Amino acid sequence: MSWDIVLFNPKVKLKSLSEVNIDLLKPTDFFTPILDNYKDDYFQDEDHILIKSDLYSIEFFLEDEPIENTILMLQGEKALFNLIPIAKENGWQIFDTSLEQFIDLDNPSNNGYNNFQEYLKTVLKG
Repeated sequence: MSWDIVLFNPKVKLKSLSEVNIDLLKPTDFFTPILDNYKDDYFQDEDHILIKSDLYSIEFFLEDEPIENTILMLQGEKALFNLIPIAKENGWQIFDTSLEQFIDLDNPSNNGYNNFQEYLKTVLKG
């Protein structure tokens, strides 16, 4: 099962999605820093990127110019935990769409994958 996250590069730290305003976001090349961290460990089909290992995968679509946000599809807890240092290094924030909240990059286990699994259980019982 996969879930989606959204990357933002805000001018100020955002506490909730209701604070997101295009004027508070910096157009950013999200893809070069991510791909630099994975070097040859990804597959590209035109603008579609798949980073894959036995434990996780990360998928997204490239953009030709800097953008205010981008969505990534994740599978496996390690996918999120591998993106956190990249986000911290670049001043990005990660919004978890399944939890509808920003990930605490200093304490990602407080939200992230475990909460997603609990959310998924409630949806599947449904």
